[in-house]
Amino acid sequence: MTPQNASSPRAPAAAGRPLDGVAANITRQRRQNAVRIWLWVVAVMIIAMVVVGGATRMTGSGLSITEWKPVHGTIPPLSLAEWQEEFEKYKQIPQFSILNPDMDLAGFQFIFWWEWSHRLLGRLIGVVFAVPFVYFLARGYLPRQLRWPMAGLFALGGLQGFVGWWMVASGLVERTEVSQYRLAIHLTFACLLLAAIVWVAEGLRPVRQGAPAPAGVRRLGSVIVAAVLVQIFLGGLVAGLRAGWTYNTWPLIDGALVPEGLLVQAPWWRNLFENPLTVQFDHRMVAYGVVVLALAQMWRARATPAAAGAVLLLAAVLAQAVLGILALIHVVPLSLGLAHQFGAVVVLTVAVAHRRHMARSSFAA
Repeated sequence: MTPQNASSPRAPAAAGRPLDGVAANITRQRRQNAVRIWLWVVAVMIIAMVVVGGATRMTGSGLSITEWKPVHGTIPPLSLAEWQEEFEKYKQIPQFSILNPDMDLAGFQFIFWWEWSHRLLGRLIGVVFAVPFVYFLARGYLPRQLRWPMAGLFALGGLQGFVGWWMVASGLVERTEVSQYRLAIHLTFACLLLAAIVWVAEGLRPVRQGAPAPAGVRRLGSVIVAAVLVQIFLGGLVAGLRAGWTYNTWPLIDGALVPEGLLVQAPWWRNLFENPLTVQFDHRMVAYGVVVLALAQMWRARATPAAAGAVLLLAAVLAQAVLGILALIHVVPLSLGLAHQFGAVVVLTVAVAHRRHMARSSFAA
């Protein structure tokens, strides 16, 4: 009897250990879900930032604030005297003297609020990223392998603010608009941050059971992400050169599928960045390429776990192509221009999530 009595108190503890492991897994998953939701909130804010940036550009508002004040600039003008002071600063740049010499204070206030809102949203994104990051880091919510990369993303977000000012500064002295090079870099940099955040967020999901997608499907998914980023960069060049306001026919461009005048500038490579006809032509051709890649991905992934994601990706790409055509033939009205810019970041988000879901591992392990 003694051996039996001695062993009986240890039985519940031994039986309880698997339950403790289950509880720990549930707690860990809940924490990672909280981190994933936070990252998706940041991603949605970046998407909104891109769209507001597009509105700022299309309304000609991007040069209305001629100074970079990361902290003090949070507070807008609060009195008539302060509004007049800001307006006088704007009057010193070429955009006012050449394009807007008849602008009054009310017109200036209109463009000022667009640019101020764009900058304020950027500051809010920094706060929404930084505060939860510190909290999650202190409470141990972040997987160890993500701590330094997430800190790096925060630093890159701050760098993006500097890139934005670098872009604005290009239009304050000798130009009436910002450099198309810097605009394209600024837009692409924002999209790279968005892609990285979506990649991390979806990596916090548990790995799905079953056979992984074939290597060829995964590689094509990576190619599509890269092609979408290239297309977004080209879209930035189109916007910077206002190339969408010219050659507003489809499927022909300047009366031909391959128009003359694509390489009229010397050296030839300048046409890729400075010739509106060439830039728009390249943007169209890469768009066709993305559609073909998305079709191929849907076909190759049709019998794999990635099939649903491939169908969603193709739907997003086709919708974006239609928006692009409509924006072009209607000479880029504000509504269609913003819808097209929004569609671009949606396609990128879907492409990154689709590729991440095919990865063999997750951060949730």
